[in-house]
Amino acid sequence: MSDLNEQLLDAWLSLSTTIINDKVVSEMPYNESLICNILYKNQLLSPANKMTATDLCNETKMLKSQMNRTLNSMEAQNLISRERSASDKRQVFVTFRPEHAAAYQKQHEKILQLADAVIEKLGTQKTEETIALFHMISDTVGEIIARSAGHPTNRDKP
Repeated sequence: MSDLNEQLLDAWLSLSTTIINDKVVSEMPYNESLICNILYKNQLLSPANKMTATDLCNETKMLKSQMNRTLNSMEAQNLISRERSASDKRQVFVTFRPEHAAAYQKQHEKILQLADAVIEKLGTQKTEETIALFHMISDTVGEIIARSAGHPTNRDKP
């Protein structure tokens, strides 16, 4: 079994380093691209649901200090805007500005082309199985980390 854990770690690192490769995400830093993607999808799927830096920290697992540095950089590039809530002055909403996001859109298109090539090579059925497996692995790792930190998980609740 100990050899299996090394093989899993090697596969995980191989996939991670392949995806977070300068040639794949070269138009902008990875964290900026990740945040753009989250905000862009949120604005498309749930436009009424405005996101805060805390929401983004929860989604990306980035530290607040790292998130603030990244958001400051993105705001300077006009990729995002920040707006203080009228009802709660402590809340600051972060909004993606697609009209200033040519670099993100170019990079996103390149990544989608890569995903299309993977789908073509694997086929629809294996791709769908892979997606389900990725979600299962992500959920499992999240549950294990939460348990080790003493946080209840969805499986622990009645």
